[in-house]
Amino acid sequence: MLPTISIIIPAYNAERTILETIVSVQEQTFSNFELIVVDDGSTDRTLELLHNVKDERLKIFSYENGGVCVARNRGISHANGEFIAFLDADDLWTPDKLELQLAALQQHSEAGVAYSWTYFMDEQGESLSPGEPAFFEGNVYAELLINNFLANGSNPLIRRQAIESIGEFDTTLKACEDWDYWLRLAACWHFVVVPKHQILYRQSSGSASSNVEVMEKANIMMIEKTYRAVPPELQSLKNQTLAWIYRYCAEKVLQYSTDNIGEVNRAGQKLLRAITLNPKILQEKYTQNLIKWFIKRWVLIQFPLLNYQPAHQTISKV
Repeated sequence: MLPTISIIIPAYNAERTILETIVSVQEQTFSNFELIVVDDGSTDRTLELLHNVKDERLKIFSYENGGVCVARNRGISHANGEFIAFLDADDLWTPDKLELQLAALQQHSEAGVAYSWTYFMDEQGESLSPGEPAFFEGNVYAELLINNFLANGSNPLIRRQAIESIGEFDTTLKACEDWDYWLRLAACWHFVVVPKHQILYRQSSGSASSNVEVMEKANIMMIEKTYRAVPPELQSLKNQTLAWIYRYCAEKVLQYSTDNIGEVNRAGQKLLRAITLNPKILQEKYTQNLIKWFIKRWVLIQFPLLNYQPAHQTISKV
């Protein structure tokens, strides 16, 4: 009997997290799946650890390193399921992720993609912060153009028919390849939401999202490509899209950079560019909090004595 769902995990030097990720798949309440792990030329103990996993649903394929897009495409070529899910080798799912997303797609035959909400997890997997909920359903193309509310590559469950209709991941992209793929799906298929935080997305200093300049360049390149095919009535959204990218990059600079004034100023420049492109984002609490964070970092670097706290005192939050 063919599996209902194919789960594709691209893995490159993932020895630190791969077993925890696989356990989160094995603990799913929906069990009729195949787990396809594409080893993308790992040089650590990833393959050794994988071969010690005892689960007949696990299939391991090894290739020379090609990058995450190539690995996902290779996984698709091996998939037998009616539905396909992608999971990065350092992310996790809650046990009901597949069950609820599958039910959502079965209840909405017109939908090609089911998505959920995301927890943002620190590098050690110890701190969880719930991402902002999104409730977009049906034709979500315009909303997804403005920002990637799916948040990561480990989120959706996708009908095989939808994947076959749009083809492979774009291997020329060095970042934001998942947003590009979700946009291509949204241009052709309806989406449905599972209103629950089900994806645990690990944010690490070694991840692609921490290489801000590469990420920014790839995002802008992808958006320029996308807007060449966007219908005329949606072209006016482009400045909002670019503003979201620059604001996101400003946050990442603040999050991953060392405490030096040059990096903080770089974040401020990106934030100013975002506001210039779309002044309305100043009304959003997210932007307001980011501005407060930027100001606090700038002040404490310029005036380090303000960071001194006698035992009986506390500094009020900016």
